[in-house]
Formats: sequence, structure tokens, C-alpha cells
Amino acid sequence: MDVTFSTFLGQIASNPVLAVTVILALGAIFVNGWTDAPNAIATCVTTRCMPARAAILMSAAFNFLGVLIMTHFNASVANTISHIVDFGGNSTMALACLCAALFSIVVYGATASRFGIPTSQSHSLIAGLTGAAIALGGASSVNVHEWMKVIYGLALSIGLGFVMGWVLCKLVSILFAAANRRRANVFFKYAQIASAAAMSFMHGAQDGQKFIGVLFLGVAFASGQTSVGDAGIPIWIMLLCSATMGIGTSVGGERIIKSVGQSMVKLEKYQGFSADLAGAANLLLATLTGIPVSSTHIKTCAIMGVGAVKRLSAINFGVVKDMMFTWFFTFPACGLISFVMAKLFMMFL
Repeated sequence: MDVTFSTFLGQIASNPVLAVTVILALGAIFVNGWTDAPNAIATCVTTRCMPARAAILMSAAFNFLGVLIMTHFNASVANTISHIVDFGGNSTMALACLCAALFSIVVYGATASRFGIPTSQSHSLIAGLTGAAIALGGASSVNVHEWMKVIYGLALSIGLGFVMGWVLCKLVSILFAAANRRRANVFFKYAQIASAAAMSFMHGAQDGQKFIGVLFLGVAFASGQTSVGDAGIPIWIMLLCSATMGIGTSVGGERIIKSVGQSMVKLEKYQGFSADLAGAANLLLATLTGIPVSSTHIKTCAIMGVGAVKRLSAINFGVVKDMMFTWFFTFPACGLISFVMAKLFMMFL
């Protein structure tokens, strides 16, 4: 499969469906950077370690680096996404269905963002791909073995995110119990900036790879291939996706920062550091093992674990309930939108 950048540009010029797919894929990556990446810096901003604009720009830079560096050294998440469904032997129909999946992500993510609700772009993507594949080839189009990694990822996001947040915060509380409060706050201010940068890096590494996998799949379909096989991901796709995510992050996401970092739990600097470190560690584990997880789930559950160290009542369960509803609604909503759009797109081919 020829995946040079010049060939890619020629395919876009001659294939309108691929052109739309690329626009939607980059749009989804942009929306991810805009609506999902702010979770990585929410605690850093609300504990006043950094002003919002500086934190957003830092996050944009580290998202870019995360996509580029981790995909180069370990592209297992991108490979999982590329093989999660089978779009059959008709590459033209497959490309149309891929279009439908990406359309559902952009619509759902932009709508939720308007209300300041942090969504899981990861689960939107997986649901969109699944709905489109079922519209094309039925339930047998779903690769159950790869889909089980999504279930493992959901358990990892919620369970391990909460537990690691609690453990790290409890450990920090014990270690710094006798420390001078003012000096400790100065230390945790810079420590939290570093952990927020790590969280942004791992967000890019995890979520960026998912969309790289989808874009690579679109290039394969446009080339007449029915799958990416064992082909290596070219560097230009990594650069294109990482730059798009970085630009999306730089646009902002102040409402989501408030929802995650302030409305759910009132955090101090040491708690914000614990939540960021727990989130980054979980994302690193998932990325290295090829498990697609939601960075939103991991970060918010880590924050809940941190809040539970003092008392469960410190958590605003009203906000948590709204987030949980959105998360569980994502799969059927995006899957249905994608299924319907795939059927419509196929009618015109």
C-alpha cells in the first residue's frame, strides 16, 4: 500500500468521499483537542498553579508531542482501533461508513461541549465505528476480541483511576503531614504543573492514536484495500494528527475545565498533583498494552478518588451523575447516529 503524502494528496483530489472522510477525521481530532484535552489541565487551573491560557498552550504543546512520540515508538492503540470492526470487501462502501462514524463523533462531541459536559471522544469513536460497521455488514462485522479491550479499558478507567487517585493522595498526605504548609504548596505548585504536562502528553498519546488509526484506515480504503494489514503508520499522518489536536487544544475549553476541576471536587494543590499523576500513570499503562481507554473517565475518576481521601461527601455527586449519564449515553447515541448516517451515505453510492 502506497502511503506517501503526495499519493495521499492525489487521492483526496480524485476521491470526494476520501476528502470528506479526511475533513471529518481532522474535525474529530480538533474537537477532541478542544473538548477532551482540557480535562488534562483542569485541576492545574482550578488550584491556581497556572492561569487558564498558559495551561491551555502548555497542554497543546504536550498533546502534540504525545501523539507524535508515542505513536512512533508504540502504535498498539492505533492498531487496535484499526482492527476493531470489519467493513467488508467493498472499499468504497467501507469509506462511506467510515465517514458516517466520524460524522457522529463531531456532532455528539460539539453538542455536549456546548453544555460544558466532558464527553469521551474515545467511546464516541468506538461507538461510531461499531454502528457504521453493523449498518454495512451486520453484527458479525464487529471484532469481538478487539472490542473486549474496550470493556477492559472501561473497567481500567473507572476502577483503577479511582483507586490510584485515592492511594496516591493518601500517600502524599502521610508523607507531607509534618511539612510546612507554605513550602509544601510551593513544591506542589510546580509538581502539579509537571504532572499536568504529563497528563497532556499521555492524553495525546492515547487519544491521538485512536484517530490516527481511523485516518490510516481511510487511506487504506481509498487505495482499494479492505484493511491496513501490517503496514506501518507513516510519519506524515502522525504529524498531521498531532498538529490538529494541538490547535484544537489551544482554542480552549474553559467550561469543561470548570466542570471537571472545580464543580466536582474542591481540590488543593497536593490533591490536584495526585489526580494528575494517577491519570497519567493509568494512561501510560493502557497505551503500552494497546487498550483504548477514555482519558476523561480516568481523570474524573482519579479526581473522585482523591476527593474520597478526606470524605465521600467532598464529591459533588450531582455533577458526577450528569457525567455518568453522558458517558453511558454515548455508546447508543453515537452508534445510532452512525448507523443511520451510514445507511443514508450508502444510498447515494
